[in-house]
Amino acid sequence: MTERLLTAAEIAELLSVPESWVRQETRADRLPHLTLGRYRRYDREAVLAWLETQRADQWRKHPPKAPGERE
Repeated sequence: MTERLLTAAEIAELLSVPESWVRQETRADRLPHLTLGRYRRYDREAVLAWLETQRADQWRKHPPKAPGERE
């Protein structure tokens, strides 16, 4: 990893959301993060990848079928 890890404030700015939302999603374990002792830090690329999955799921009309599930 060559990029430095980001803080909740930096992720909030990146996503244009309140810092409190970032902290709430982190506590709920819905936002990718690293725990370093009492600190939570974020890998920019992991957060951007997570964002792409959120975008893809938003436009999905039906949930993906499980392997072996009939149509």
